[in-house]
Amino acid sequence: MSMQSSFNQPNNPIADRSDAIIPSAPHSVFGQPITVTPADGQKQVIFGMGCFWGAERKFWQQPGVVMTSVGYSGGVTQHPRYQDVSTGQTGHAEVVHVIFDPNVTSLDDLLTVFWENHDPTQGLRQGNDVGPQYRSAIYYCDPADKASVEASLATYQEALRNASKPDAVTTEIAPAGAYFLAETDHQQYLHKNPQGYCGLGGTGVCFPPQ
Repeated sequence: MSMQSSFNQPNNPIADRSDAIIPSAPHSVFGQPITVTPADGQKQVIFGMGCFWGAERKFWQQPGVVMTSVGYSGGVTQHPRYQDVSTGQTGHAEVVHVIFDPNVTSLDDLLTVFWENHDPTQGLRQGNDVGPQYRSAIYYCDPADKASVEASLATYQEALRNASKPDAVTTEIAPAGAYFLAETDHQQYLHKNPQGYCGLGGTGVCFPPQ
């Protein structure tokens, strides 16, 4: 069901760095430190949809989302920097970490946003952004969410097929591993730079109502 091949096994991985990135500013939209952890009853999930700038904006706009941040996950290098990940030799994807209130929104709602706002059939790229760091990925933080995430992939694959789009979904699905925050400049980039680059582009196929 999921695609978990050798995405995180680069041929010549970049060496670990010893120090973590600690963004210096609070979230530009929510006003809280982006290092907050989920409060009681809140949930979290990590999405890779290509360039993380536009993906983060899409999720902070969703009702029930209480925190977003951008970073790197799914790779092997510890504490990578943007320039490291951009080489494709850390194994990481550019991702958005989402904390949400399940009393207001649901994982299924967020999965709909995920599937409809990028093209999950492109393998190691997203549009003109090429490299393993731009792959489609879902890293679930709660093992109980695995079935829902995998079922959503099957549902969207069928929707693509019904829309005469036969390409296979290449989304990597895996339990969340280490998540490394990206540099402050990348956090809420499109809030700070409203005319900045956004590479999001869907297939035009809606996720079927559940």
